[in-house]
Amino acid sequence: MSWVPTLVKACYLLAALLFILGLKRMSSPRTARGGIVWAGVGMLVAVLATFALPDMQHRGLIFAAVLIGVVVAWWTGRRVAMTAMPQMVAIYNGMGGGAAAAIGAVELIAHARHGALAVPDTAPLKLENWAADAARQAAEAVAPLPTAVLVLGVLGALIGAVSFSGSMIAFAKLQGWMDKRFVFPGQRVINLVVLVAALACAAALIGNGLTLPLIGAFFLLALAFGLMMTLPIGGADMPVVISLYNAFTGLAVAFEGYVLGNEAIIIAGMVVGAAGTLLTQLMAKAMNRSISNVLFGSFGAAASGTAQEISGAQKPIDAADAAVMMAYAERVAIVPGYGMAVAQAQHKVWEFAKALIDRGVKVKFAIHPVAGRMPGHMNVLLAEAGVPYDLIEDMDDINAEFPNIDVALVIGANDVVNPMAKTDPGSPIYGMPILDVAACKHVIVIKRGKGRGFAGIENALFYADNTRMLYGDGQAAAGQLVSALKAIDD
Repeated sequence: MSWVPTLVKACYLLAALLFILGLKRMSSPRTARGGIVWAGVGMLVAVLATFALPDMQHRGLIFAAVLIGVVVAWWTGRRVAMTAMPQMVAIYNGMGGGAAAAIGAVELIAHARHGALAVPDTAPLKLENWAADAARQAAEAVAPLPTAVLVLGVLGALIGAVSFSGSMIAFAKLQGWMDKRFVFPGQRVINLVVLVAALACAAALIGNGLTLPLIGAFFLLALAFGLMMTLPIGGADMPVVISLYNAFTGLAVAFEGYVLGNEAIIIAGMVVGAAGTLLTQLMAKAMNRSISNVLFGSFGAAASGTAQEISGAQKPIDAADAAVMMAYAERVAIVPGYGMAVAQAQHKVWEFAKALIDRGVKVKFAIHPVAGRMPGHMNVLLAEAGVPYDLIEDMDDINAEFPNIDVALVIGANDVVNPMAKTDPGSPIYGMPILDVAACKHVIVIKRGKGRGFAGIENALFYADNTRMLYGDGQAAAGQLVSALKAIDD
């Protein structure tokens, strides 16, 4: 049926439109759920259309693989806790990069093996068995890859392998299976040597032909570079890393889509790569880092110089006094961080915020772009709790308002509210834009204890004269605030 390929391409075009429209709707929390559905329908259309391709082989195996993937994703998606969402994003993103690398590996290995086995065109045919010999030569001979296809295939495999191994390290760090940072002398030089060696193998594959040993060395070096590039990353930089590898995966998928000649894969990869690149730029800006520093710098490494000593002591407050302070305030800002996610306190925090609003207090939620362990982590948690979007303010919008806010309630945030980022050139986070909660009239910080944050940096805010510490688990402390507020009304 000659019309089937045309129908498949039309389905790919429809899928591409659904991808783009879905991504557009994801730009607003109000329409994000619908955007996810639209993009999911687009993926379903693309998959079903691919099964209809006339030259599709091994449909049974492909269907089985898709079914296994759907079941595993459905099961893990429903079971994973919100605190583990960054780990899930990291490992799924890594799987996308690994799939792109696997496509490149299959294509390169197939051409390397068939190239070695193929009978030369000049080989004489035996007259007595010429038909069988002709069929054998036709089956064994594989046309050489066009240069453009070969280049994109090798680059896609390189980028996908880096994204895969790097994302696995990111997953292990977020899961707590590895130390936050692993640094050794000369690390940047060694990383550069590994990258140059991988690129040299890539150039050799493109220019001198495909051989199995060279392909193996290429992939080993690419995987090693992904590992070594991610090992020195500190926890405070993890949102940048996740968005960076997301961009890598999209780019690798687009390249391999070109190798396969599949329009749907090309478009999907380009959309993911473009969105990931833009997100990486925004995250890097929020961390006050350049893209080159994100790619080749030692994330979270200490800045030059000695960090300033912090004088004073942390001053505790109990829940009853904190509730009274906020109950009679005119304006309150709530600043969530990863500690809120760990304690799963978002629902109790919103319950407390609603109680304040019922008393006439103006409440806003202040979100730093890299709060949590992935881009948008706090927005997801607050949306889960039912916080209206018009109560959520980005850092750039609310920073100017902090001097006029009576009380800032910080729950689980550390590095993104640390004033040393503005005052101490010796601090590892110096220059990073922060939420200026120190400018508020009063600050209350909910924290488990006197330990440091995920980046291991002491926070001068906790010792400030206008700051009081409410020690305890985030959910329990928020519950105490709710109870104390109700007691005031009684």
